[in-house]
Amino acid sequence: MAYAQAEETRVGWEDALVQRARTGDRRAFERLYREHAGRVYGLCLRMTRDAQLAEDCTQDTFINAWRALGKFETRSSLSTWLHRIAVNVSLAKRRKSGPVEPLPEEEEGIVGEWTLETPLEVQEIESAIGGLPDGARDALVLHALYGYSHPEAAQMLGIAEGTCKAQLHRARKLLRERLGVEVN
Repeated sequence: MAYAQAEETRVGWEDALVQRARTGDRRAFERLYREHAGRVYGLCLRMTRDAQLAEDCTQDTFINAWRALGKFETRSSLSTWLHRIAVNVSLAKRRKSGPVEPLPEEEEGIVGEWTLETPLEVQEIESAIGGLPDGARDALVLHALYGYSHPEAAQMLGIAEGTCKAQLHRARKLLRERLGVEVN
């Protein structure tokens, strides 16, 4: 019960900041940025596999969000809207920059909630995810790590829902092969 009340308070607080930012209040937008920048950067990093490119994508995501804030419809959460912008920016920048090398281990981020049959180091999992083909990694990151539904992930990636499901299946199969464990 207390968690639900805290979440409702946070959502109400965020809605108030969004409304203030829509009227041009830069301080309100800065607070929204501080609240969401870490998760947006994590998404961009997993999609681009390049720390500098992920920083650029994060910055561009918030620039685009500031410009389009008047068009934001509250049917989805602000974080979902920001993630959609981040995915679009990351895909565009990744297309421009071409393939990148996997990140060094010290720059790897944390892994979302995984159900694994054997314990593995976070770095092993991140390395395996980083080694996936782009499409499979994108579907896995959005669906398995960030919790988006197949239709949402497909829409964000600009692909058919069936393609998204196939890419996710491919990602799980490759991870099972590389890690030697069952990935849900």
